[in-house]
Amino acid sequence: MQEMEPAVRSRVKRGFLWRVSLIAGLGGLLYGFDMGIIAAALIYVRSTFALSTQMEEAVVSVVLVGAMLGAISGGMIADRIGRRATLVCGGAIFVLGSVLAPWSPNVGALIFARGLLGIAIGFTSVTAPVYVSELAPPQSRGMLIGLYQFALTLGIALADLTGYWLAGQHAWRLMFGIGAVPAVFFLLMVMTVPESPRWLYAQNRIDEAEAVLKTYTDQAGALLLLEDIRVSLLTTMERRWSVLWSPAVRGSLLTAVGFTVLQQVTGINTIIYYGPRIFSLAGIASDKSAIFATFLVAIMNVLATVIALVLVDRVGRKPLLYVGVGGMTISLFVLSYAFHNEANLASSLGLVATACLMVYITCFAFSMGPIAWILASEVFPLRVRGRGIAAASLGSGISNFIVSLTFLSLINAAGNAMTFAIYGVFCILTLVFVRFVVPETKGRELESISSKPAAVAP
Repeated sequence: MQEMEPAVRSRVKRGFLWRVSLIAGLGGLLYGFDMGIIAAALIYVRSTFALSTQMEEAVVSVVLVGAMLGAISGGMIADRIGRRATLVCGGAIFVLGSVLAPWSPNVGALIFARGLLGIAIGFTSVTAPVYVSELAPPQSRGMLIGLYQFALTLGIALADLTGYWLAGQHAWRLMFGIGAVPAVFFLLMVMTVPESPRWLYAQNRIDEAEAVLKTYTDQAGALLLLEDIRVSLLTTMERRWSVLWSPAVRGSLLTAVGFTVLQQVTGINTIIYYGPRIFSLAGIASDKSAIFATFLVAIMNVLATVIALVLVDRVGRKPLLYVGVGGMTISLFVLSYAFHNEANLASSLGLVATACLMVYITCFAFSMGPIAWILASEVFPLRVRGRGIAAASLGSGISNFIVSLTFLSLINAAGNAMTFAIYGVFCILTLVFVRFVVPETKGRELESISSKPAAVAP
């Protein structure tokens, strides 16, 4: 497919694209809130239900089991009933899980409710980036897709702020219940957005696709974009999972799944889920102070994601990855060294840990955080994009599940210093992967990226 002509670019109504992207991004906010709220709530859930270490890990990681199920089914559902309808389904499940969690009479009921929230996360994490990528022009696609990651980081920060606000009352039920408010808002708002014109055209609903295009460009622009979609859909939409392993798609699969797995095994979600516990290990005794330190880290996550949104379509994906992952590597090894010399640092360890984790999450937020999902939504051909995004989300979910399920046990078995050193080694492997596998996709049309996924620039 040819690059979008400058005349068409100028006729695109940016306000419409921003509105749609922000509404889709609300799914990311719910993702972040429901993932992040467990960091504070777990302190009080643990005492309410007298949880063992293994049950704590189960309460945290069950969301990821649901997310994997949602990712697997969400890709298929998005290809069958449409991107918008799948987002509506995700919104409804978010509401249900957010209502059930605070009313849990026992840990089993809480695990069930958080599993539902995970399914909703899987639906939206698969569908929202694809939906936005199929509406956005290439020169701003990275920033608009990145809004999903920004909303996710904002959701985490709001969760930590909620936890800090309610920590004095030990009100973990209210912490979970507040999530119902954005869930209802997301469900109502997503009903107001149109279906993806690319998906409509693929279903032979050409008049509807043209009508959607006319909502954000004029008649001439709509016809040009419609022709681009027609050319890109000359091949049939694939519904077989096996096609992802075909020679034409295998490189895209390696890039997307490999990178989303590395995104998780570098340890990012240990901070999101267990932040207060990490700060407690570093000598911050007060629960409320540990939650506040986690909130400060989350704020850096939000601010750095804004940097990514501004730079990702200007300087490119790979330069941000080199700088960001390099900073993550250094901060993790410094943190490991600090824990190794815990006796010498004494009361300073808490400050060192806070500084290291703030640097770590800042570097993650302007690099791996948004770029993992930008790449996943860009590298696959349209005919397998739903399946491809689902595979990337599944890989992310499995690796996230393993990390979250083993973090406390790894701390107990290997110690604090060795645990963070292991995550640092995975950061080094990520730099190698970026250099030799990840392509630069800045400013390229979706179909030109997927036709040459192995074109790797330094």
